[in-house]
Amino acid sequence: MSYLFTSESVSEGHPDKIADQISDAILDNFLAFDPHSKVACETLVTTGQVVLAGEIKSETYIDVQKVVREVISNIGYTKSAYMFEANSCGVLSSLHEQSSDINQGVDRGALEEQGAGDQGMMFGYATNETENYMPLALDLSHRLLRELAAIRREMTDIKWLRPDAKAQVTLEYSDDHQPQRIVTIVVSTQHDEDVSQEEIKQSIINTLIPRVKAQLPEYIQALFNDDITYHINPTGNFVIGGPHGDAGLTGRKIIVDTYGGKGAHGGGAFSGKDPSKVDRSAAYAARHIAKNMVAAGVADQMLVQVSYAIGVVEPTGVFVDTYGTAKVNMTDGEIAKKVQELFDLRPGLIEKNLKLRNPIYSETAAYGHMGRKPQVVTKRFERPDGGGPEVKEVEVELFTWEKEDRVDDIVKAFGL
Repeated sequence: MSYLFTSESVSEGHPDKIADQISDAILDNFLAFDPHSKVACETLVTTGQVVLAGEIKSETYIDVQKVVREVISNIGYTKSAYMFEANSCGVLSSLHEQSSDINQGVDRGALEEQGAGDQGMMFGYATNETENYMPLALDLSHRLLRELAAIRREMTDIKWLRPDAKAQVTLEYSDDHQPQRIVTIVVSTQHDEDVSQEEIKQSIINTLIPRVKAQLPEYIQALFNDDITYHINPTGNFVIGGPHGDAGLTGRKIIVDTYGGKGAHGGGAFSGKDPSKVDRSAAYAARHIAKNMVAAGVADQMLVQVSYAIGVVEPTGVFVDTYGTAKVNMTDGEIAKKVQELFDLRPGLIEKNLKLRNPIYSETAAYGHMGRKPQVVTKRFERPDGGGPEVKEVEVELFTWEKEDRVDDIVKAFGL
């Protein structure tokens, strides 16, 4: 019997995502000038106010106020009517130095000896139902909001969009877990006061949906149909939004950040954490494994779990679930042992192999950490200096964990 599955996403202007982007921008600025920085930065945003808290160990100094205001401005909170505006909001910093008790278990000189920054379990997931090996409902939700933000920035016929928005997609799957059709699309977008709900609905259905659909491969376009139920701003009004409508906190959108409810989640958030925190780095490593394994044809979908003890180098366990879709004559336990042979999951080696000690994190903080396109970019950073701002340009590789660079090794190891 067929079944339904739903995933949601939130825009870069959502309060929780503002917090994530601020935390990751602060992390990037520290890493740009001191790659060995240890950062755990939490952000709270509310009406007219940003509060920073957490622990940092670094040899550099950054202008926190400037970084925060740039993030808020780039998102689009530039009008006083929003009750949260880049140049006028308060910024309170309560950042302090990292605990020496934690640091002694992490820093041990050689990368090979680096201990995990915390205990816990992390998950990676991949499925071949999309070209980027992501669950389709989440991928569509992300696409809807990225395109909505693009329309907002174009300021053409649709000039009433404000930064806060959410999207949700429900799919019907067949018994053999293949997507059959889109059942429901929900879009809630913040807007100016002088626009009718009918205009909002028609703009979403007649402008946003076709633009998103045109970006998709034909087999996914075919899932769109005339029977889709649309819920556009279903409360009827969404003028009050952003941090004025709801407080936002770093790390409160962990399902949006990962797989939209598919697979599993260990509970640890990503943003604001340097890669010594395995909450982040090991989750990226697990995604890298799952994606390359599915891309190599080991299984149609795969969940990979890795777990750690704080200060301990080797993972305490590796688990694999192929959901009965394995294409090799091996149990999931045997596949997990092969994974441990192929991939070095020591925290320091994860950092090295995925190039995680670079300022690459601001780009992850909205529209998902997984399923994104690996690319090389040049980023520019400034920090205060006695004779004026010191400027640094850094060439970095984004989303390294999305590279399909281990497929050949896997094919050989599994005899595919």
